[in-house]
Amino acid sequence: MRIKKGFVLREVAGQNMVIATGEASKDFHGMIKLNSTGRDIWQGLQEGLSEVEIAKGLEEKYQIDEQKALADTKEFVNKMLEMGFVVNE
Repeated sequence: MRIKKGFVLREVAGQNMVIATGEASKDFHGMIKLNSTGRDIWQGLQEGLSEVEIAKGLEEKYQIDEQKALADTKEFVNKMLEMGFVVNE
């Protein structure tokens, strides 16, 4: 799984925002605001980490239950897949 080409994470006025660039901006207009967990998951995907690896990082960083971390990661990734920001490979 990876971030689709043309979508980037930027900090705008202190907020984590996903924006479309290049060809992607023809189909998507606007920005998506991410909280710190969403930012961490997005960055994990950019690094090529699996959902399990990302969840492990969330578990350690936020001191949350392993099952909750994995469920949150899967939910976020599924939403990003539905919105077309992430592709399955």
